[in-house]
Amino acid sequence: MATIGVLSLQGAVSEHVRFLENNGALAKEIKRPEQLKEIDGLVLPGGESTTMRKLIDKYDFLEPLRAFGEAGKPVFGTCAGMILMAQSLVDKEEGHLGFIDMVVERNAFGRQRESFEVHLNVAGIAEDLQAVFIRAPLVKEVGRDVEVLSEYGGEIVAVKQGPFLACSYHPELTDDSRMHAFFIKMVEEKLATKTTLSR
Repeated sequence: MATIGVLSLQGAVSEHVRFLENNGALAKEIKRPEQLKEIDGLVLPGGESTTMRKLIDKYDFLEPLRAFGEAGKPVFGTCAGMILMAQSLVDKEEGHLGFIDMVVERNAFGRQRESFEVHLNVAGIAEDLQAVFIRAPLVKEVGRDVEVLSEYGGEIVAVKQGPFLACSYHPELTDDSRMHAFFIKMVEEKLATKTTLSR
């Protein structure tokens, strides 16, 4: 069974935990950097990216998170989590963790009152995935190794690069757990590869 953590500094933590557990993973709320050693994959939840970065710095998470990703362990970011994973942001040159070769624009869909829900075609995951957009970011550019999984209105809203998965929307605020099931499969495949190599 895969053990998957949810970074529990701010945001929709319990919703991610529920989806992970309902799809067969062991979920852990990650509140201290040393807990990253106990998990096989990590979810960076939606929330407020500026606040999350301040808390990451306050609790000395930045370098341990970067090391987690550099070790090739799978990471899934939703909304603010996607912003944290970007290599660069539209309003500043460098991103936070730099896991995915993409340029992200924060709050691209406007303020809270402009939130909406749609069904998306997400390549390899679902043709009618339920997705909630709340002050959502957009991917403005991607590198050649980044897979574009979904677009909405001609804009990129879901991507994958190696062990890293990210989306603009909040799948955890719906009844549709297929994004989480896909991520769990990514983690399980990584674990299987690691087991094979260690034999």
